[in-house]
Amino acid sequence: MDKIRLHDVFLALRPKQWTKNAVVFAAFIFALGDRQQSLNPSAFWTVLFAAIAFCMVSSGVYLFNDARDIEADRAHPKKKNRPVAAGRISISTALGLAASLISTGIIVSWTLSVSLLYVVAGYVVLQVAYTLVLKKVALIDLFVIAAGFVLRALAGAVVLEGVRISPWLLLCTLLLALFLALCKRRHEKVVLSDLGTDIRENLARYDQQLLDQLIAIVSAATIVSYSLYTLWPDTVEKFQTTHLAFTIPFVIFGIFRYLDLVYRHEKGDQPEQILLTDIPLLVDLVLYGLTVALVLLRTSPM
Repeated sequence: MDKIRLHDVFLALRPKQWTKNAVVFAAFIFALGDRQQSLNPSAFWTVLFAAIAFCMVSSGVYLFNDARDIEADRAHPKKKNRPVAAGRISISTALGLAASLISTGIIVSWTLSVSLLYVVAGYVVLQVAYTLVLKKVALIDLFVIAAGFVLRALAGAVVLEGVRISPWLLLCTLLLALFLALCKRRHEKVVLSDLGTDIRENLARYDQQLLDQLIAIVSAATIVSYSLYTLWPDTVEKFQTTHLAFTIPFVIFGIFRYLDLVYRHEKGDQPEQILLTDIPLLVDLVLYGLTVALVLLRTSPM
């Protein structure tokens, strides 16, 4: 391959969306401060390879999706510029790369943990079903997207022997993923309606008012669920502190800022890009991370 072709391949892997796989680290981070669990910090490398496995299979799924939806993507104002839709990568090449990436990701998962293998394989099956059928079913498509994030969070726990992940964290992951998916659907509905057409078949089954109501419900549920998690008796017992509640304002601000971007700035179609480029959100994430780290370090046994 020449240099331009390699660049196109890299773009087709959608590296910006690898940020989604940071969710794999959730169980590891919160287990560090859990006095009921003994976790060696070197386990970070195990979790890192689990995240890399997810990067491989997710990129493989993206390539499969691009090959499958090439005609629809060519009619989309933004997706038409993707390497496969633009004809810079052939369908056969895309499918070959997809098979190689998915196979490699599954093998890496198997070498780390059989349980991780099951989670990654389940993710692949779910995403293929989404590409073939489920993406055309309104509301169900949102839950499939959210389930992908839950599986990522679960993967970070099962790859580490003896580490348990709180059901509250899985619930918060589900709700936050639904929130982002709903905001993305709303943006697509608004933008494509302005163009006078609905590119996605299932977008015609969505109503903007319904999406606005669902976003309000899920955003509120996310804040309440996370707040309950930080103050839940099991959480306080694990970390021997109620100080995780100090992270609640950062979660609230993050939700509020994202809603501002969606409704006032007409953004929301690319959550991964927003999280990497919006300064207020980046500062909020850094402060959230520092607060979590300080709380966990203060409560960790010497």
